[in-house]
Amino acid sequence: MKIKKVEVFAARLLLKEPFIISYVQLDDMPTIITKLETDEGVIGWGEAVPDQNVTGETWESTYQVIQHELAPLLINESPFAIDRIHKKFNGKIDGVPSAKAALDIALYDLMGKITGQPVYQLIGGKAHEELQVPQVISIKEPEEMAADARRYVEAGFRNIKIKVGTNATMDIQRIQAVRQAIGDVIQLRVDANQGWNRIDTLKVIRETADCNVDWYEQPVKAHDLRSLKEIRAVSPQKVMVDEGVHNIQDLVNVIGMRAADMLNIKLMKSGGIYPALALANLAEAAEMPCQVGSMVESAIGTMAGAHLAMSRSIIETNEMVGPLMFSRDVAAVTYDGDVIQLSDAPGLGLEVDEEYLKSITRFSCHIQ
Repeated sequence: MKIKKVEVFAARLLLKEPFIISYVQLDDMPTIITKLETDEGVIGWGEAVPDQNVTGETWESTYQVIQHELAPLLINESPFAIDRIHKKFNGKIDGVPSAKAALDIALYDLMGKITGQPVYQLIGGKAHEELQVPQVISIKEPEEMAADARRYVEAGFRNIKIKVGTNATMDIQRIQAVRQAIGDVIQLRVDANQGWNRIDTLKVIRETADCNVDWYEQPVKAHDLRSLKEIRAVSPQKVMVDEGVHNIQDLVNVIGMRAADMLNIKLMKSGGIYPALALANLAEAAEMPCQVGSMVESAIGTMAGAHLAMSRSIIETNEMVGPLMFSRDVAAVTYDGDVIQLSDAPGLGLEVDEEYLKSITRFSCHIQ
C-alpha cells in the first residue's frame, strides 16, 4: 500500500476566550491540517500547530514547507516506512518540527487504520488506566485567575495549571491567589514559558514555597541551561524543561548537565510521534518523568498526544486540553470529567468533519 495524495489545509480555529501566555496573545488558533490518502483509499489525518517563538515556524511558512518540501517525499512511500521517511525529511530540510509532525501524525493514523489498531497499541500498548487532564488558565489578574481556578475545581478538575511569566511580583500574587482559591488538595502547576530570569525564578520559588506547587515549568530562556541547572540545584520543588528540549541532542545536554527534574514532550517540538518516542525512551533511561504537552492543537494533534501518553509509563502527566478551548473543533474528543477518552477505534480514533474544516480553511493545496 502506497501513499498517492497529500492535502494540506491552513485553517484557524476559534477559541472560547483569548489564550494569553508570557510572549503572545492568541484570539484564534492557526493550524495546518494534513490528509494523506493511499492507493487503496485509506485516509490518515495529521496536524501542525507552529509557534515562531518555540519551533521557529510560522503558520504560513509551515504550509509552504509541507507543500513544497516534505509532502512530495511521501508520494509512493509505504505509510509504515516511518524511519526512512523521517530520514528523508531531515535530509531535505533541518528543523521545521511542526511541519514534520503534521505528516508523521497522519502516517501513524494510516498505520493504525490499515492494521485495525489504535495508535497506542502500535507504539507500546496501554501503560495507564486513564489519562487525567488539567485545566490551563491564561495570564490574567490574580483574582480573575483565582476565580477561573475555583470554577474549574467545582467542575471536577483535579489539576490546575497556570500561565505566568510577565512580572515576577505579580506572578507570586497569581500563584498565591490560585492556591488559596483551590485549597490544599488540588494539584497546582506553574508555567512561566521562559518569562523569568534566574533571579526572578528564585524569588518566585522562595516566596511561593508554601503554595505546594507540583513543578515550575521552563522558568528561563530555552537556551539558558546553566541557569536552569542552578535553579534546580536549590529549588525544593521540581523543575520541568519544555522549550529547552526539542530533540534528542537537546535532551542529552539536559541530562548531562542535570538541569531539570522533568521533561515536557511536545509533538510540535519533536517532529511527531516517532522522534517523541526516542525522547521518552532516553528520559526513561535517565529516570526523568515526562509529560506530553499541548500547543493547543485540535482534536487531531490532541489525540496523537494522548495515544503517545497512553503508551509509555514514563509519561506520567499530559495536557491534552486543546479541544476544551475551542468553540468548535474539527472532530469530537470525549472527556469524562477531567479524563480524556481513548477508544479502541483504529488509528487516532477520529471522524474529521471535512465540511467544517473546509469552512475554516483560508488556503489549501494537494500534492500527488
